[in-house]
This record gives sequence, structure tokens and C-alpha cells, in this order.
Amino acid sequence: MRARVLLTALLVGLAPSVAALAGTPVKIGVLNDRSGVYADISGEGSVVAARMAVEDFRPLARDLAVEVVAGDHQNKPAVGAALARAWYDREGVDAIFDVPTSSVALAVHQVTRERNKVFVDSGAGTADLTGPDCSPNTVHWTFDTVALANGTGGAMVKRGGTTWFFLTADYAFGEAVQRDTTALILRNGGTVLGSVKTPFPASDFAPALRQAQASGAKVIGLANAGGDTIGAVREAARLRVTEGGQALAGLLIFSSDIHSLTPKVAQGLVLTEPFYWDLNDATRAFSDRFARRFGGRKPTAAQAGVYAGVLHYLKAVAVLNKADDGRRVVATMKDLPTDDPLFGKGTIRPDGRKIHDMYLFEVKKPSESKGEWDLYRTLATIPGVEAFRPLDRGGCPLVTQAAQAETAAQDVGARP
Repeated sequence: MRARVLLTALLVGLAPSVAALAGTPVKIGVLNDRSGVYADISGEGSVVAARMAVEDFRPLARDLAVEVVAGDHQNKPAVGAALARAWYDREGVDAIFDVPTSSVALAVHQVTRERNKVFVDSGAGTADLTGPDCSPNTVHWTFDTVALANGTGGAMVKRGGTTWFFLTADYAFGEAVQRDTTALILRNGGTVLGSVKTPFPASDFAPALRQAQASGAKVIGLANAGGDTIGAVREAARLRVTEGGQALAGLLIFSSDIHSLTPKVAQGLVLTEPFYWDLNDATRAFSDRFARRFGGRKPTAAQAGVYAGVLHYLKAVAVLNKADDGRRVVATMKDLPTDDPLFGKGTIRPDGRKIHDMYLFEVKKPSESKGEWDLYRTLATIPGVEAFRPLDRGGCPLVTQAAQAETAAQDVGARP
């Protein structure tokens, strides 16, 4: 089996002239799972979103000649890191986007720093990307394990879900989301009765779910994603878990997962996302365009994050008129306020964390759904400053550096 899949094409939409192609070259790599359990979350849909962002930015009119390539990391850190190195060292890629699977994201995060390129992650959850190992070359755009814990975990505890049992995917994301949700549960007086690690990807969730049922926990936390979450929810329905009085908490669920499950199976499930296609007029307009290009499917939050991240990245490159210094590009991305039709206005903090609102949703009952993609009702809007980890609690060295620089600038300004 080939270690990777590469698709390379100049974007269409504006016919490139010889003069336009002589502009500043910018090469973007969309790296994700194109064939496994996360393919519906990101996959080819993220490439479609990247192309839409480039077209909407009108790069050729701004003297940027933008090329997009795509690759399959197969959910393997070694494959992802190797492909990132090849892209950076031999194929002229300036920035990598998407990268679901936290273990792969952490590997690409390190390679990007070594090569002084840009990494904008919209598909991985681990908050470690902006923690002690934060990088001046990385922006974490869409969500993270802290925000998911604060959203879904916080909501379940407030509803009386004070005892938990976790089904945790045996890799970086599963461990991180269990860790961050456990911290929230304990802070709010709850208890974790146990957990079981499941293989990644997993094929049989029945043994783990039976352990969770036997624990008597009020909430079974699903610390997994994509196809694993779908499999766990389906098996829970077969075992009649919720009929026995236990609640399921999906700690990372995408609209594509609920679409696969259908509201009949997933009704009543509480979840947290930063984007939903039906939030407002702007998200609906984008999602209709996306669906026309992608077989009628609405975009997921990860795919929306690719669109918004590429758009903001190109703004920074246009300001600098160059893409070859990753640290400088990311610093410019942090200096510029973010503003796009999918996430609205926001900021990128010194630690690389993109700040925007998160939303607490509940899956509709079949009788409430008016169409194939009418999946959620909104329970609450969680302001970004409340959803994400406070800046001074992540242990990111860049935060200290930024504070020192700000103090120095204030001192200079105060001099007579």
C-alpha cells in the first residue's frame, strides 16, 4: 500500500495568466485521513474547503500564485511526519492545514517548527498544541480538548451527571480529552468511577460498554471521534444503555457523525462544536456552496476550520508579500484580527490558540428534524473566553515572551 496519496492541482476559478503565475508562490498542503475513520470529518471535503478559501480570497488579483496539494497520513504519526518533511524539503510546501488525529498533529507540529514553516490545525483536539510544547509556527484553529470538556462535560455535570466512566481511544486525543474532562468533573465535585482504553480504530465496543454499564456511572464519556464514536453510539443503542438510565456524552462529535447515525439513533445526545452549517445566514450560504461541490454534504467543523484558517493565512501572506518565513507569517496572523463568515470575529492568542465562540447542541428527535441535515438544536452559546483554557494556565513559553515584550514596549512608551 502506498504510504501516501498526493493530489496536486492549481486552483481553478480565476484563469491564471503568465503574469499572474509570476506572482509570489504559495503552496498549501491539506494533510488528513482520506481513507479511514476520519475521512468524513475532513478528507476530500477539507480540500474542497481550502480551494473555496483561495478562490474567495482572489489570490491572483493580489499577486499570489496559490497551489494546493493533499495527502493521506493514514492516522499514523510516522507517515504524517514523513510526508510533512517531504513537502517542506522537496516540494516547496509553505503551510500545512487540517491534520485530524492528535498524535499525527503533534508530529507535524514538531517538523513544522524545525523547518520554520506554518501549521494551522483544524482537525486535531489535543490542547497540548498550545501548552508547554507550543510553537511560534503553529495555530490551533477550531476546537481543543479543554473547550470540549468545558462544553459537553460542564453541561452534563450541571444536569446531574456527577459520576462518569470513560471509553477512551488509545492514542493522544483520547488521553487528552479524558484528562481535561476529568479535571472539570473533579473541580465541580464529581467522580470518575473508571475507564477502559479501546484500540484505535476499534471494531467491537460491546465489552467496554458492558464495563461502563456495570460501573453504575450516570454518564458514559466517549473519549473518541469519527468512526469510533459512531460505532460506540450504535453499540450503546443495541445494548439499550440510555434505557437503563445512563447518559452518553460524546466528547468530540461532528455533524457528519450524527448524519451517519441519524437522529433516530443519536436523539438527545449533547455535544459541543464551534461550527454548524445552520447557525446563521453566512454559515448557510457557505454550506450551500460547499454542498453543491461535494455531493450534497454539509461541511463539518474541521472542514470549516480549514476554510477559515486558509483565508486568514493568505491575509497574512499578502501583508508580507512572502510565505517563506513561517514564524513571521504566524506572528502576522496573530497581529491581524480574524474575521470570516463561518466563525465571525476573533483573535489568535500568543500561544497560537484561535479564540471564538463554541456551541452546546442537542441532537433533534426524528419528529423535530425537517431534513437530512437538520440535526441540532442549540442549547447554549459559550463565549470563547470561557470555552478555552485561560492564556496563563497552559504553560506556553510564548505567553511569557509576549508579556515581556509588551512590558518592554510600555516602558519605552513611558519614557520622557
